[in-house]
Parts: sequence; structure tokens; C-alpha cells
Amino acid sequence: MVSSFFTKIPSLSAIFSIYTSLSAFTIVFRTILHEILPAKIRHFIVSKFTDYFSSYFNPNFTFIIEEQSDYVTNQTFRAAQVYLPTLLTRISTGSLLVSSSNLKDPMAKPKFGIPVKAKITDDFEGIPLEWTLLSDRDNNPHQKYQKRWESAIFQHHTTFETLAMEPELKNTLIRDLDAFSSGKDFYKSVGRAWKRGYLLYGPPGTGKSSLVAAIANHMNFNIYDLQIQSVKHDEMLRQILTMTENRSILLMEDLDCSGADARDEDKEDDENQDMKKKKDPKVTLSGLLNFVDGLWSSCVEERIIIFTTNHKEKLDPALLRPGRMDVHILMDYCTPVVFKKLAALYLETEDHNLFEPLEKMFLEVKATPAEITEQLMASKNPDVALKGLIEFLERKKMTKESVDFDIKEAEA
Repeated sequence: MVSSFFTKIPSLSAIFSIYTSLSAFTIVFRTILHEILPAKIRHFIVSKFTDYFSSYFNPNFTFIIEEQSDYVTNQTFRAAQVYLPTLLTRISTGSLLVSSSNLKDPMAKPKFGIPVKAKITDDFEGIPLEWTLLSDRDNNPHQKYQKRWESAIFQHHTTFETLAMEPELKNTLIRDLDAFSSGKDFYKSVGRAWKRGYLLYGPPGTGKSSLVAAIANHMNFNIYDLQIQSVKHDEMLRQILTMTENRSILLMEDLDCSGADARDEDKEDDENQDMKKKKDPKVTLSGLLNFVDGLWSSCVEERIIIFTTNHKEKLDPALLRPGRMDVHILMDYCTPVVFKKLAALYLETEDHNLFEPLEKMFLEVKATPAEITEQLMASKNPDVALKGLIEFLERKKMTKESVDFDIKEAEA
């Protein structure tokens, strides 16, 4: 249906060609009138011809190219974005957009672009053209340009080298990412979209955000952090997601409390569901899944989707199946191995006489890596920091034993 729609619409080149042909015909017609008819008769016919058609034809015609068309990126707009920067010397407004996003290299070459409201002169087979870039922020009834949803400038320093994580799990994840990165031909041969979904789940403070940073740095991908709470309905979600680019990560954190329906809607009758949606439109799980599986998958390449949640059990099973969330990673409480990695990072020590009693305590007390990190940062002196950590874990153990005792008393 989409392909037939585009085959029925003439291309921009065809429109200009027709316009050129009409212009040539007009020139030939005027030449014939000049050679055959007397001047007075010729002027009379031309004036009548001009008066008659001037009310129907305007010598100036405007093509409006919007960035989005039915929530899908307008490829003509993309083509104009590629073509117009080659005409920067023809900007008639005397201004040029200069930018740089490379914070790591201050000597990097700046990027040149077209400012909003700038005018560029051009021609097509002798027909003069003028390009103008407009923004939807302008009070103009014709919106020719819409601001884009940009990826965040990513400067997080966490890498897999510095990430405190169980070595076996870390190596398995790295192998999976590398296989995905080199799997373009495989995904094409099996007819699947070149994307990979990861679900990071576990208690708060277990390093889910740090793992996302390590993945982004390992893959050299940009991150699109989707705050689902600010998305009012499925149509807006569709519009936002179509603006993302290839080789990027779509991140949705805390999915269980994001505002989207974590489980499918109750099985009410269709009429009640329709009334509920009209009264309180919002992003639905089905809307998210349908778009990720459908249109978005067919329009993108080499994408990673990462969902994080503190409560995996609250998520609908439809969200967790392979093809949507291919890899499930449990981000758990601190283990002896993770503790040693943290101690090496923050205290610059790989061995200490307090390591053995601390390792035993980690088998009895649940503490998150974030809690351990906070204690290790209290002092640069390993003796002071580790003693403080032992006291912290002992307090947690006593609190837990007190709570467990109260529960047993209540049950008795």
C-alpha cells in the first residue's frame, strides 16, 4: 500500500521537468507570435492571454517539506538535509551555524550548518529556487521544519574494565554484544531486524545505569534516554521513536513505575476500553510493543533497546519474550568478587587483612554495590574505610535480625 502510494505521486524532479517543458512551450509560442502577427495584434493577444491566466497561475510556487509525515521521517526532508549543506556559500542572509559536540577533542573541526530562517539561492535547469529553513517555534502557519529529538552527549566514564561485575556474566555480555555488532549479514539472512534487547533487573543501586554506560562505551553508541512519563500517548511515542538514528541505544529506565501499563489492560469489553482511552489517553504496553516490533524495526539498523526495572515480576510476559528482550541480566546485591573489584578501584588495594571477614559478611548481609561504594569513599585510608564498612554491614545485619524477630512475633 505504501509503495503504491509513492508510485502514484510524481517525484520532485518530474514536477520541475514539467514546469521546464511548459516554460519552453511558452517561449516557442511567443516567437511564433512575434514573427507572424503585427505588433499591435500581437500585444493585444498577449495582454488578453496574460490577463486571463494571471488569475489562475502564480509565478512563485512554494514546496513545503516537513520533517515528519504521518509520524514517519520524511525522506525528502532527509535528502534536503544532505544536499543543502553543499550550498552554504549561497546563504543570502549572511549567517552560518557553527557547532561542535566533541568535548574530548577541543581541536576537532567545527560543523557548519544552516541557521533557522536562513535563505539559500539555488536553481534547477534554469529555474531559480530559494530554500528557507523554518522552525515550529516560529509563529508561522507553514511549518517546514521541526526540531529533532537529539541523543544525549554521552561522557560517562564507566567501561567494562572499571565495571564491578561478576567476571563470567561480564564476559558473556561482551561476547553477546560483539556477536551482535558483527551480525549484520546474519540478521539479514534470517529476515530479522538488526536489533538486540536487554532487560536489566534487580534492586535499586545494583549498577544498572553503570552497565548501560559500559555498553554504550563498548559499542560507541549514542544513548536516547526515553522518559516515558513525559509521553502523553502512543502517537507521541511513535513520533519520538522514529527520530532516533542508527547505532544507538534506546533506554527506558524503571519500566515498572514508568507510567506505561506494565501489564495488558484488563479484559473489559471493547466499548469500555474505547471510552477509557478517550478519557485518559496514555502510553500503553501494547502501543510500545507493536511499534518496536513493527514499523520501528523495519526502519532502523544496529539498535540496542535496554529496559531497566526493579521489579521484573510486575512486567507483562509479552514484554520479556525473545525478540523483544533477548537477554535478561540480574543486577544483584554485592558479592565478594564485586567487593574486591570496588576495593581495587576506590582504595587501590587488592589485598587486606579485613577482606576475609568482609567476604563472609557479604554472604549473610544484603548490600548493594552503591551502598558499598559510599562506604569506601568515606576515606582514602584502606584501614579506616574497611573498618567503617564492617560497622555498616553489622548495623544492617542487626536491623534485619530485629525485623525478622518482629515478624515471627506477629505471626505467632
